[in-house]
Amino acid sequence: MTEENFNKMKTPSRLNITVREFQALDNPTVQHIFYEGLMEMIYDTAFRGLRHHPESLLLYTAVTGLFIITKCWWVIVFLPAIVICLRYFYSRRVIHGFLRRAMSTDMGDIEGFYMKSPGSCLWVAVVEGKVVGIVAAVSQQEKMGGAVVLQRMAVDQRYRRNGVGSALGQKVVEFAATRGYSSVVLGTTAYKPAAHQLYKRLGFQCVGITNGYTTPGSKQSFMERIFYRVHHHHYILNV
Repeated sequence: MTEENFNKMKTPSRLNITVREFQALDNPTVQHIFYEGLMEMIYDTAFRGLRHHPESLLLYTAVTGLFIITKCWWVIVFLPAIVICLRYFYSRRVIHGFLRRAMSTDMGDIEGFYMKSPGSCLWVAVVEGKVVGIVAAVSQQEKMGGAVVLQRMAVDQRYRRNGVGSALGQKVVEFAATRGYSSVVLGTTAYKPAAHQLYKRLGFQCVGITNGYTTPGSKQSFMERIFYRVHHHHYILNV
């Protein structure tokens, strides 16, 4: 039996989920969950995202046609592999840049950034004493009646599709409602349908999509703009 199958057998189908505020002892697990969630985005943007950007496909097709005309057959053979490798390389570079930016701001000092202000908080989802998910909230405006930003949501792969994400999202909605904020907003570049389905189940509505979104931490070089392109979905929930 593989380790993956063993882990699946250990994960209960119905979980007793507790969502509580972050504690200092949670930090190593929180950082691990956050890191693993970001690393999944590399594959998501490099490969799954390709079919969502027809302008990129058109560019790659035009380049292929050029090489066919010039009879560079060895390039034609290797071009698909070259494109895939370049998309992976630049997706990885941008995501790691995003990680460094996050670690130099909020995720590098969770206690100071999230836990010392009444307008922000970071929670963890706990199952049988184990931290299995995270989510954070930050007020967009200091005055009451503004919006709360839901961010940093990530769930351990072994505990997904068991209500952990829903419990975390609901905690942010409750946080906003009890403090008198008018709405909860979030942005995501995820292409996985499951992420968008979760937000809609929680009551969020997509109010806009930014094509060619500039990911924080990216260098915005010429090559990045060609091989790393993402859609940024904007969601809102009025509370």
